[in-house]
Amino acid sequence: MGNHIQSGDAVRDGLEAIFPRIWRYCVALTGSRQKADDLAQASCLRALEKSNLYKAGTHLDRWMFTLTQRLWINELRKDAIRTGGGLSSVEDANLLDTRPDPETNSIGREVFAGVMELPEAQRATVVLVYAEGYSYRDAAEILDIPVGTVMSRLAAARRKLADEFGEGSEQE
Repeated sequence: MGNHIQSGDAVRDGLEAIFPRIWRYCVALTGSRQKADDLAQASCLRALEKSNLYKAGTHLDRWMFTLTQRLWINELRKDAIRTGGGLSSVEDANLLDTRPDPETNSIGREVFAGVMELPEAQRATVVLVYAEGYSYRDAAEILDIPVGTVMSRLAAARRKLADEFGEGSEQE
C-alpha cells in the first residue's frame, strides 16, 4: 500500500510541471484547442485514477504521453463508430502564436500549419521527436510501435514538408 501512495503522490506532484507539454501534444493530436483542452484534462484525470500503475521514480512524462496517446486512439475509435468524424482542419485550430517577431511568427505559423496537415500518426511522431525531444526508441515506446515505424513516419513527414515548402526544388 505504501508504494501506491508514493505513486499517487508522484503523479499528483508531477502533473503541474508536465501539463504544458501534454497539452501541446494534445493540440498536435487533435488539431483543436478545445479538443486539446478536453484530451489533456481527460489524460490528467486518468493519470490520477490510474496512479497506482505508475512506478514512482520512473519517467512520468513518458507515462503521461503514452496514456494520452491511448486515450486519443480510443477517442478516435469512438468517433469513428458514432459519427465517422475526423480531425479538424488547421484553420479551425485558432492557435495563438505569442512570439514577438512577425517574420518568425509567419515562418513558425507556416511550419506549424504544415505539421498540422500531416496525417495524425506522422504528426504525433513529429511532435514527440522534434518538439518534445524524445529519442526514436522513446517515441516508439510511447506510441507502442516499432522504432523502424518511427523512422519511416519521420522520413515521410520530412519528405512531405520539404515538398510543401519547396526545399531543394526552387534553390537549384
